[in-house]
Amino acid sequence: MPLRGYNDGGNELMKKVLMGTEAAALAAKLARVQVVSAYPITPQTVIVENLADIIGRGELDAKYIPVESEHTAMASCIGASMVGARTFTASSSQGLAYMHEMLHYAAGARVPVVMANCNRALSPPWNLYCDHTDSLAQRDTGWLQYYCANAQDVLDSILIAYAVAEQALLPVMINIDAFYLTHTSEILDVPDQKEVDAFLPPYRPSSKLDVDDPKTFGNVCGADLFTSIRYKRHCDTLSLEKLWDQTAIRFAGHFNRSHGAVEAYQTDDAELCIVSIGTATEAIRLAVDRLRENGLQAGSLRLAIIRPFPLEGFRRAIAKAKHVIVIDRDISFGAEGIVAQEVKAGLFDRHEEIKLTGFAAGIGGNDISVETIMTLVRQAISGVGEAVEAGATLWAEVLP
Repeated sequence: MPLRGYNDGGNELMKKVLMGTEAAALAAKLARVQVVSAYPITPQTVIVENLADIIGRGELDAKYIPVESEHTAMASCIGASMVGARTFTASSSQGLAYMHEMLHYAAGARVPVVMANCNRALSPPWNLYCDHTDSLAQRDTGWLQYYCANAQDVLDSILIAYAVAEQALLPVMINIDAFYLTHTSEILDVPDQKEVDAFLPPYRPSSKLDVDDPKTFGNVCGADLFTSIRYKRHCDTLSLEKLWDQTAIRFAGHFNRSHGAVEAYQTDDAELCIVSIGTATEAIRLAVDRLRENGLQAGSLRLAIIRPFPLEGFRRAIAKAKHVIVIDRDISFGAEGIVAQEVKAGLFDRHEEIKLTGFAAGIGGNDISVETIMTLVRQAISGVGEAVEAGATLWAEVLP
């Protein structure tokens, strides 16, 4: 739903009310993707339906490939990317799990595919609601993983993702919380197509499959060459935090909005820092304000990127912290929350003693409200509360 157009420093912008899924489809259109291959799955379906309509109406010159499975959707994107096309797909939950083999292939083949994943719980039991385990279970496949906080973030991060992916020649997964973000309508700025084109020019790969200039991709190699190729890919992946931040700064120069690898709030003097990913950040900030009103020096750190782990930005943000609370909307069974594991690794060689408390909350779509966060903070500080301990993780919302 368009509201009105306005001028921002010479750029024509349009205010629209869009769901997160609609914002993702619009971002793919603005990026002028050339191939869309996808299989519908709740709550991702709106993305691919909208793109099918956009392409069908002739608003985007692209090939839409309806396939029989998510595995084939990713395989199609890999093939299209290898011949030089800008490609897009979307998935969720069981569909993302079904893609697993081809996620490894996309990263290994160094193809800049961008995918929107709508974070949904893995079954059984069957659950359609928000949970981050689906994407975090894929964190070692070699994709950059970005977790959105709101609909504007969805639109903008997909545009940034193409710029990063095509420079690094590595795939990017943009993660969108099921229903909290996929099906919630928000007002957002839609940039002018000409300005998007200036930020994101057409994809021009230096090497591609071409019958007139034959090359081999992914051939058999020995251990020494294989190790060297893996080493190069690892180094390139480590550099993605800096590349993302540099690209986000360039994006801000065009659109006056920035989306860095980490997003710190009130952390300059924070002795208590609450770490999270995804949409919970919005409520955590409100809780931080309330905690500060009560005299507690609290701050919030959103890890927008979880892989590669944004070590530089993370350590800078928690420099003054004495206590870190991690809220995980996921679990690594038999271990602890996945984000908590990443945070512990990031804290490992800090000389100062620092306390870490990990909570599993919001699992399977439970709401992470301001009141929930306040309760978790009280329990982390005092040790008294309703969260149930299991290993290194305190579980909120467990039925008696």
